[in-house]
Amino acid sequence: MLQRPVENEYPEYYVPYVNLVADGDLVSILKENLDETIALFKEVTEEEGHFRYAHGKWSIKEVLGHMTDTERIMSYRLLRVGRGDQTPLAGFNENDYINGSQFDQLSNKAILEDFTAVRNATITLMQNMADETWARIGFANGTEVTTRAIGYIIAGHAIHHGKIIKERYLTGLK
Repeated sequence: MLQRPVENEYPEYYVPYVNLVADGDLVSILKENLDETIALFKEVTEEEGHFRYAHGKWSIKEVLGHMTDTERIMSYRLLRVGRGDQTPLAGFNENDYINGSQFDQLSNKAILEDFTAVRNATITLMQNMADETWARIGFANGTEVTTRAIGYIIAGHAIHHGKIIKERYLTGLK
């Protein structure tokens, strides 16, 4: 079983995400989170997908699109660091990605299918990594990070946004 990363393995701003990940097998946690995410978003109608809980906030569709974009980027980091690539990786501005997207024009189903495909790719990537790769250190967004930490960040990020959807969006629709 993959050991939980310690706080010096990743930037401080990821602590809340890593802390959301329960103890246990990370791949199993990702699979369970995928099932939960699918169930959560299947309950959202097309009209509700455009809901924003406050002015200037992303729509539900944009949140799911953000989850997908972020996992895609973080999985790429996982691959690069896990394979021993020491090339520094750039950061990204999530608002630029939302502004450059068309999530509000896509169906909920299309966005959820994309998230599912990305998550399944993340899972197979993690399943096929050798044990020694998880402690490798790389550089992303100007900071050091281990492969293990990236895996936990991926899981925690999705858990975080699932909670926000439930607590801020779906309660606002009632």
